[in-house]
Amino acid sequence: MADTTLESHGSGPLALRRSPLAHLHGAMRAAGVEGARGVRLSERPFLTMVSLRVDPASAAANRVGTALGAPLPAHCGETARTGLHRVLWLGPDEWLVLSRTDGAVLAREMRDALAGDPGSAVDVSANRTTLELGGPAARQVLEKGCALDLHPRSFGPARAVTTRVGPVPVVLWQTDDVPTYRLLPRSSFADYLAHWLMDAMREFRSPAVP
Repeated sequence: MADTTLESHGSGPLALRRSPLAHLHGAMRAAGVEGARGVRLSERPFLTMVSLRVDPASAAANRVGTALGAPLPAHCGETARTGLHRVLWLGPDEWLVLSRTDGAVLAREMRDALAGDPGSAVDVSANRTTLELGGPAARQVLEKGCALDLHPRSFGPARAVTTRVGPVPVVLWQTDDVPTYRLLPRSSFADYLAHWLMDAMREFRSPAVP
């Protein structure tokens, strides 16, 4: 099963928001394939995302980790799960914090933890959307346009990296061993990426070639 701990649902005025891929939800459902070569695609919009920059060796980084509930991941590909949050390593001094909490509140709490030391915490929730690709053929779909070695020996659950799928820069996060992946493109690239993935899924409607 996919990791559902970071789903977020708005209410009131927030329910009026329209996601970058709202116009493709029906097409993505229709593109899904069942069975041994199955693969499905959906959007999980409006996830809270906060960009964190801080010196990982500093006391400020330790305070932010304490505020989040776990030390910040220290190496490429590592993630940390901390209650309502998931922290993805993006670079030597950069992380993306995904959360079920309010973005502005979370960013403020992280800035408070910085306590005036060098660093930044910025709510970037509107910058990206989240596509979820899962099923037995999901890895083969991604391998059509991703240069990473996605074999389980090299990439598995709880791993996340910055890469490209087709021509689109994304944060790629594997959430389980089905496998299920979450792809975080910039909102302006999301339509292109969704169409690219649906096209790459099409061949799995036919039986495998011996």
